[in-house]
Amino acid sequence: MVTICVGYRIMTVGSVATKIQGLELDCLGSLLCVEATFDMDQKTLKKLVESITKTVKSFKKSEVECLIRLFDSLVGKTHEKVDKIGLDRNEFRGILHSVFGMTDDMLMNRVFFVFDKDNDNRINVKEWVKGLSVFLRGTFEEKLKFCFEVYYLNGAGYISREEIYDMLKNSLHQQSSEEETDEGIKELVDITLKKMDYDNDGKISFADFEKAVREDRLLLEVFGPCLPEAKNCLDFEALAFRNILTSSI
Repeated sequence: MVTICVGYRIMTVGSVATKIQGLELDCLGSLLCVEATFDMDQKTLKKLVESITKTVKSFKKSEVECLIRLFDSLVGKTHEKVDKIGLDRNEFRGILHSVFGMTDDMLMNRVFFVFDKDNDNRINVKEWVKGLSVFLRGTFEEKLKFCFEVYYLNGAGYISREEIYDMLKNSLHQQSSEEETDEGIKELVDITLKKMDYDNDGKISFADFEKAVREDRLLLEVFGPCLPEAKNCLDFEALAFRNILTSSI
């Protein structure tokens, strides 16, 4: 089960195995809400909020605090060293699926690795808030960089012909049989490189990707959806920051 802390409350969203497309507010509103315990002392919490807000400018301090509390409930541990624990890949994939409506296994894995900046196979609280800042309120430039990092699977800093083929095949394999799509995918790879490989070196660098996307914004997620839809982002914020909204009324 995936559990979401909203302000000071915990809400059970559901099983990853179920077909949940984003946050259903009506459904969540009918679920059992219980008061969450949060054992981090205020001094430690304040210090962590101050540290995160130095590098993440898109959230207010009160919003960062809500996301820390949310993270704490998701990892299922409450102690002073919350920044030393984290979400593993399966837990994070469950959140991407149940909360943000993502369904592509390959891309969910890649999103995990982009969030996981220190490559320790766990997403800590600072990585969680930083990643969500791009998901929810990222600038065009931030989302451009994020998508590119998701797409270069080999970590070499460019998107190779083989990676383009694998991603396109991954996107199309459920629509047609492998035999029917193989040649078509190869043609799509050639078309993609012709359109995006500006220096004709057989691969897509960040400079290539940036130029292509600036000319046609629809190419931002050309190799598959790796950012949540706007509605999912708005629904998530409405729940995650509900405590702030209600206290200001």
